[in-house]
Amino acid sequence: MDIQTFTPTHYKLAHQLTRRVRIISPVLKNDAERGTIFEIILKKRLEIKKVRSVIALGCVIIEFDPVGLPKQNLFILLDAVLGNIGQRKTEAQTASKKVFDGKVQEIDLAVEGMSCASCALLIEMVLQRDPRVKQANVNFGTSTLTVYGWLSKADVDEKVSSLGYKTFAMDTLSQRKKLIEKEHQRISLAKRRFVWASMLSFPVVAVGMTMPSSRWLHWMQFVLTTPVVFWAGRSFFIKAWRLAKQGTANMDSLIALGVGSAYGYSLPSLLTHRGHLYFEAGAAIISFVLLGRFLEERAKGKAGEAIRQLVGLQPQTATRLVDEQETIVDIDDIVIDDVLLVRPGEKIPTDGVVIQGVSTVDESMVTGESIPVIKNVGNKVIGGCVNGSGVLRIRATAVGMDTVLAGIVHMVDQAQSTKLPIQKQVDKISAVFVPAVMLLSAATMVGWLLAGASFSFAFGSAITVLLIACPCALGLATPAAIMVGAGQAAREGIYIRNGESLETAAKLNVIVFDKTGTITEGKPKVTDLVKLSRLSEGKIILLAASAENNSEHFLGKAIVAYSKEHGLTLQTCSHFYSATGRGIEAEVDGKKLLLGNQDWLDEQQVAIDDLLIAASYFSEQGKTPVFMAVNGKAAAVFGIADKPRPQAIHAIKHLQKLGIQTLMVTGDTLKTANYIAANVGINTVIANAKPEQKLAIIQQFQAEGKKVGMIGDGINDAPALAAANVGFAIGTGTDIAIESADMTLVQGDIGKVASAIQLSTDTINIIKQNLFWAFAYNVIAIPVAAFGRLNPMIASGAMALSSVSVIVNSLRLNKK
Repeated sequence: MDIQTFTPTHYKLAHQLTRRVRIISPVLKNDAERGTIFEIILKKRLEIKKVRSVIALGCVIIEFDPVGLPKQNLFILLDAVLGNIGQRKTEAQTASKKVFDGKVQEIDLAVEGMSCASCALLIEMVLQRDPRVKQANVNFGTSTLTVYGWLSKADVDEKVSSLGYKTFAMDTLSQRKKLIEKEHQRISLAKRRFVWASMLSFPVVAVGMTMPSSRWLHWMQFVLTTPVVFWAGRSFFIKAWRLAKQGTANMDSLIALGVGSAYGYSLPSLLTHRGHLYFEAGAAIISFVLLGRFLEERAKGKAGEAIRQLVGLQPQTATRLVDEQETIVDIDDIVIDDVLLVRPGEKIPTDGVVIQGVSTVDESMVTGESIPVIKNVGNKVIGGCVNGSGVLRIRATAVGMDTVLAGIVHMVDQAQSTKLPIQKQVDKISAVFVPAVMLLSAATMVGWLLAGASFSFAFGSAITVLLIACPCALGLATPAAIMVGAGQAAREGIYIRNGESLETAAKLNVIVFDKTGTITEGKPKVTDLVKLSRLSEGKIILLAASAENNSEHFLGKAIVAYSKEHGLTLQTCSHFYSATGRGIEAEVDGKKLLLGNQDWLDEQQVAIDDLLIAASYFSEQGKTPVFMAVNGKAAAVFGIADKPRPQAIHAIKHLQKLGIQTLMVTGDTLKTANYIAANVGINTVIANAKPEQKLAIIQQFQAEGKKVGMIGDGINDAPALAAANVGFAIGTGTDIAIESADMTLVQGDIGKVASAIQLSTDTINIIKQNLFWAFAYNVIAIPVAAFGRLNPMIASGAMALSSVSVIVNSLRLNKK
């Protein structure tokens, strides 16, 4: 069977390249559950590298290995999987992989007790062994885990708890606040443990450095060291024992083995008056490691400052009105349609709509817009924003994790928790690092003994190898930088959906701009109207606005606003159809209406020759012509003007200075597009572009080996946004565009694109520095320790500070 003889029944092939295909399937359209299952099944195949979908359009882009999975086999596979999903079957024949009953869930939990990056790898490994788990990501930097699969939160908690870690829910912002409080408590406890351990360790180390012969001093070392090891350091031994029962090991295992060996070897030496004492080494090791853990926790806290600021926006309580009676309720007790009272200066408790009152609201922390926004009856408000001087009554329209603020927090969470391809390679190294160090430690001891060294020297060198090794620095190198980078992006008004886009943005060399609502403000106004119809101008406006009232397009909204300026009351639209990127078809007051661009009316075989002169005049002035036909005859053309965004010229110049090619691809007319492009400094313009043409242009650049960024705001931009290497959505655009993109630019500030690219470059540079330091540290330090050139105390101090240095280096992103 070849491609020509195979005809799929559950999808159509929209585009294909050697390593990428784009399909459109009605099975997936507007069905998030089916879309998720489809992606999960495909990703089970090693030959499928990437799956990106826009469920609202039923569009899926698949990158695959054509050697391991030839196209004809891929097409057969797609048809089989879509067929099974469409019939609601729970099994799909994809490389003998089984899909379990039930809905695929995304489970997000906070994890307490992870002491190093090896802990995160261990939890990931145990979760991935469960056949119900499709994917598990554990981030040591953010102390969170995300699991996709067919199991419950209780199942995940049970598995993680069996390893000695605790999990906590983070479903609401209130729960997130409690976790932040726990973080402060954890930092405080780490500080106390270090202080007490160092106070007890100091005399032990001081005495040990004098090499005393007095027995009572030896016993004093024993007495002071014992609480340091078994109280301050008990967590190391508890975790090491639990891991040993699982047949695994991590950094705690190395510490427990090193300290336990030093302490255990010293006991018989103390009792028999023979051999060397290592009490000072054991005490100092614990103290140094606790210092490192304290500094690390504090640095991680600073790295997560962006999330804390966002979570802190939501108030803990709200004033609910029931029959004019005020009741103070917990924020989690609010339900949709509750009426809430917001007094001057208070934070708005949740997303809602104003039902009484007038005030200004400061939305800067969420939208980046510094000027307070006037809110009147019917206006939407965002939870977490600060009310001005007026009193508002709002009706709750979203609660919990469905609010705008919770969505932003979740988006930042996702970005911070994403693993880049380079991190996955580091994880493979880290997974074998600890066992390898244990073997090297044993080999060091045996080697020195065979070389004729004393047992105490060989033993000390072996312990030093255990203590100097630091997989933590390797494991933290990438996530620490991503966590800080994503947080910094959020503060600058750039919300990142995944960490991969943060890496890819640094490699972009082509940026494709949409025009309306992207380069322009997206606030078009009707400035001209030329009519041919015998209908009055008011009737023309009324009919057009009544039809466009069902449309989400900027131009349609402009016509609706124009009708309101004339005080017209809109009529009911009995029929409505939207052709994305072209126009609409509607029926109002018994009249069949067509509104849209020239191609749309030409396609409907409407003669508009008598309107072309006016339309051309509008285009030369940078206005967009919108043609209108009534009952199949040309009736009018609207001229609609939309100003370029103030920051557009600077943004495009900045991108061009970075060596990035910029072009405008728009569905508007060529004259209008050229007028706007000339004003903002873009030389290459492609006009009259349909959504599929925008997509084809993106794919053409990619076929030439270029990395392409796409900036858009509308439904017609969604396929191109999804296909681009990095899609930038305008924050004021449609939900579908935002869902399709990798990054969202708050308030439509396209100048943030250059900021995102610069931040991406800085983040990648920090990651490279972190990895270089982490590898260099271990490559140099471990051989030096094996050759007996390091003291165990110095080794433990260096190990403790190595991971701290990685986080501190990552924090430099906040200052750039």
